[in-house]
Amino acid sequence: MAGSFGLSAYRALARRGEARPPVFDGPRPEGELLWIHCAEAAAFIAVQDLAQRQISSRPGLSVLISLPTLPRESGPEGGVRPVGVVLTEICTDHPASVAAFLNHWAPDCCVWTWGGLRPNLILEASARACPLFLINADTAGFDGRRERWLPDVARNLLPLFSAVMARSPAAARRLTQLGLGKSDVEVTTDLQAGGQAIPCNETDLADLAAACVGRSIWFANGVQQEELQTVLAAHRQALRLSHRLLLVLRPSGNLTPQEAFEQCRVQEFRVLGWDDGNYPDETTQVLITEDPRDIGLFYRVAPVSFLGGSLVAGHGGVDPLEAAALGSAILYGPRVGRHLQSYSRLAAAGAARIINDSAALGMAVTRLVAPDQAATMAHAGWDVISAGASLTDRISDLVQDALDAQQVLN
Repeated sequence: MAGSFGLSAYRALARRGEARPPVFDGPRPEGELLWIHCAEAAAFIAVQDLAQRQISSRPGLSVLISLPTLPRESGPEGGVRPVGVVLTEICTDHPASVAAFLNHWAPDCCVWTWGGLRPNLILEASARACPLFLINADTAGFDGRRERWLPDVARNLLPLFSAVMARSPAAARRLTQLGLGKSDVEVTTDLQAGGQAIPCNETDLADLAAACVGRSIWFANGVQQEELQTVLAAHRQALRLSHRLLLVLRPSGNLTPQEAFEQCRVQEFRVLGWDDGNYPDETTQVLITEDPRDIGLFYRVAPVSFLGGSLVAGHGGVDPLEAAALGSAILYGPRVGRHLQSYSRLAAAGAARIINDSAALGMAVTRLVAPDQAATMAHAGWDVISAGASLTDRISDLVQDALDAQQVLN
């Protein structure tokens, strides 16, 4: 490798550049640390989902996600980070910056996505016995200026990855052009967010199902103050055709449960508070809940869900993949913020439907509480959720095996 003219030339040029020390917002998390480099901004949501899955399957694991540029809090990728996930901006490829980055984070394993390889960083990580995997490789990730100018750089880096996965046959061909054998490249689906199956209390699920036997239910999750009247008007409209319909309403943001409860009473709905330990009876029309731990419960019992924060700007909406993973058909407004990619996937598959006002919402609820209608959308949602499951499982197996091996060595 040292004899490669292109790689030697690149490393010489990198040493002449400015050695900007990386900026670290905090210490390295204790315990095992998986490092995922998200070289493609559009894949961030999927990468974050992949990180969550690794954390949930391995106690004590933390995940560092590095990006060329950190996402803006107000942008599509902004919002609250999952527990155990740390974001950082990737260091420059100057040897001093690389050393500072790896000394600070000391990752136990690295998953590199898309392309845009950083030679010094990859070489140094490999030299430190950090297992490397390349996933979701794309032609665009290997057609940059560096690859065209010094084609043997990638040719010397790619063998350092223990597994290489390309998201299309064209990407696989590009990697073989750069020197990998055909048997060394695995063609997979594109990396996609898959949604988490949120748990629930099984006793509550059985008791609620018994209390609501024979009744249709819809769930309005994450409803903002500006959306409350739309939701209640839609419920009143739907009640005209489905007299026993139950609305489960979960306020969020600037809408408190107390305010929602009072508005329901003012409009003469028969309303009950779930968090007070009550189960709905035959006369209950609206059930109000606040506890986020019960979201999974209500997605399971409601064949259709309206996801709030989507009719007004500035809230970013609710993750629709969580609802789809639990078999609930999805209704949403046009302001879905950072979850736009996920909503678009579900809508294209027929698992989600956009609405703009109370009349459209009421009509959609009336239609979708019919079991056959909701089942069709739920099945489409499950297809979206499961589309990338095999790839995620394959990556998870590689990561788990690599971390197990690292434990033995240490």
